[in-house]
Amino acid sequence: MPLQPCSPRHVLVLNCGSSSLKFAILDAATSDEIISGLAERLGSETPSIKYKYKGNKQVIELANGQAHDAAIAELVNLVNSLGLADNLIAVGHRVVHGGEHFTESVLIDNDVLSAIEKTAALAPLHNPANLLGIRTAQQAFSTLPQIAVFDTAFHQTMPNIAYLYALPYSLYKEHGVRRYGFHGTSHFYVAGEAAKLLGKEREQTNVISAHLGNGCSVCAIKDGNSVDTSMGLTPLEGLVMGTRSGSIDPGLFTFLTQQLNYSVQEIDDLLNKQSGLLGISELSNDCRTIEEAAVAGHQQANLALDIFCYRLAKQIAAFMVPLQRLDALIFTGGIGENSDIIRKKVITQLGFLGLVCDDQANLAARFGHAGLITQGDAFTKAFVIPTNEEWVIANDAARIAKEC
Repeated sequence: MPLQPCSPRHVLVLNCGSSSLKFAILDAATSDEIISGLAERLGSETPSIKYKYKGNKQVIELANGQAHDAAIAELVNLVNSLGLADNLIAVGHRVVHGGEHFTESVLIDNDVLSAIEKTAALAPLHNPANLLGIRTAQQAFSTLPQIAVFDTAFHQTMPNIAYLYALPYSLYKEHGVRRYGFHGTSHFYVAGEAAKLLGKEREQTNVISAHLGNGCSVCAIKDGNSVDTSMGLTPLEGLVMGTRSGSIDPGLFTFLTQQLNYSVQEIDDLLNKQSGLLGISELSNDCRTIEEAAVAGHQQANLALDIFCYRLAKQIAAFMVPLQRLDALIFTGGIGENSDIIRKKVITQLGFLGLVCDDQANLAARFGHAGLITQGDAFTKAFVIPTNEEWVIANDAARIAKEC
């Protein structure tokens, strides 16, 4: 996904979920945001579109039961009424799972749609919604090229020793069962920004990127390429997350089904929606709520933070095996960009890597502020770098549209 400068023209970026639609128009050359918003509760009794334009926040109420097609139709009206349509050169779509079909962003055609559809079995909660957004946008913006940008593409440089499971090889050959990884656009973006801060070329840097939000993943990036990551076949593998368990003993499935009579769907709900920070704390999946409770002395809140940080630090340390040399550790995502508490806990446990937390700098690097958060003379550095996945999508879409 080369991030190349292009002329200052605008790209509509769409991120379609099962009941939501996140959108933004960005200048692909400067990353300036023209308008951004979220259509949520689509298909419910109270769907709406919230957007921000020129600093002003507005809400558009949709009719009972209206879904993605109505939301995009309203978005088209909004774009036209604000005079933004004339400068649009492309629509960029975030697509969660590209399987092994896609190693980079692509212009969407019938073959691409077919491949995304075939990969839907690997991401049943995401790819069908992404396809719905693409098809609806193709009708609404029929004159604009549509580009797919895949969360998994950045990780297609992983070697087979990193992406294969120790399962019968036929499961990989015949069904694509392997580790794919996610958050690729975020890891790609912050790795490039870290290289700038280090005064090096991307291809000369070894970094570990920790994208921490309600979903969390760590990526080992060697010479600018992803060589390992914590998420796997699905976004459930790896770290403790907001409501996801992260990696567990697969034998738990047998125990839950045979001893506790759980169904497959109940196990899926348990691991994806009832576990993680929420499950341990029994309070919330919101890190801010848990941190406030921990400060007030809530034992399970403290335990949830400690487990979250321990597993994160352990995963970061493990990624020294493929990297051997670490130039920087990056914190990004909602938690990574704002939680000085979690960052300090993790850095303290990684002192053997030469990381020494600068408490004042760590506290200052919150709420959109980037920066170095370890002592300047430390052997290895840690940075907070706010991610900008929308710009990666917009820039790729503009580059490919220019090639059309």
